Amino acid sequence: MSDFSIEQLQQDLGYVFVDSALPLQALTHKSFSNEQRNTDEPHNERLEFLGDAVLELAVSDRIYRIYPDIPEGGLTRIRAEVVCEKGLDRIAKRLNLGPGLRLGKGEEKCGGRTKASLLSDALEALIGAVFLEGGFAAACQVVVRVFSQELESSANIRYGTDHKTALQENLQARFGRLPEYELVKIDGPDHSRIFTIQVNFDGRELGCGAGSSKKQAEQNAASEALLHSFVVGLED
Repeated sequence: MSDFSIEQLQQDLGYVFVDSALPLQALTHKSFSNEQRNTDEPHNERLEFLGDAVLELAVSDRIYRIYPDIPEGGLTRIRAEVVCEKGLDRIAKRLNLGPGLRLGKGEEKCGGRTKASLLSDALEALIGAVFLEGGFAAACQVVVRVFSQELESSANIRYGTDHKTALQENLQARFGRLPEYELVKIDGPDHSRIFTIQVNFDGRELGCGAGSSKKQAEQNAASEALLHSFVVGLED
C-alpha cells in the first residue's frame, strides 16, 4: 500500500477511528480475505451495505437543508449525480483510496486499484465504518467535508443559472401547473433594448426582471421569485 497512509485518510475524512481495524476492513476487498487461509480476515461488503444506506440519507439531509428552493425532483437528480458509481469513484480517487485497497493477487493483476466499482464500494464502506463507530452525526460531518464540492457543483450546474427550471419544477411538483411570463415593457434604442418580464402564477405576480434579451429577463424574473420566497401565500 505504497503512497497511502491511514493517518492521511483520516485527516482527509475529518474523522479519527478509535478502532483501527475498521478503516482497514473498509479497504479490504473480498478477494484479499479469500486468500488469507489461516485467518478470518473480514472484508468490506457488509460495511459497504451499511454505508450505502447511510450515505444516501446523509446526502439527502444535506441537500434538503441547504437548497430550500430546489424541488423534490431536482434534489433527487443532484443526489443521483453524486451518489453513483461514477461520482463516488471520483471522490475516492481524490481521497487516494486506490493505493490503500487490500486486494487479492487476481484483482491486483486486473487493475483493481483503479476500478470504479471497487473504489466506490470502499468509499461507501468507510462511511459505514464511521457510522458504526461514531453514529449518524459523525457520518454526516464526513459527508459534508468530503461530498460538499460535488454536491455544490451539481446544484450550481443544474440550478445556479437556470432559475426558470428551478421555479418551473417547484410549481409543477407542488401544484401541477406552470408559471407564465409576460412582457411588461421594452426600453432603450433598437441597438440597446432592455426587456422587462413579469412572471405570474394563478394571476399573481411572483417576480419581475429586466435584461438585454427576453431570455435573460425571464431568468431574472424567476430568480426574484425564488429569492423572495414566492411560496408564501400559495396554497397546495
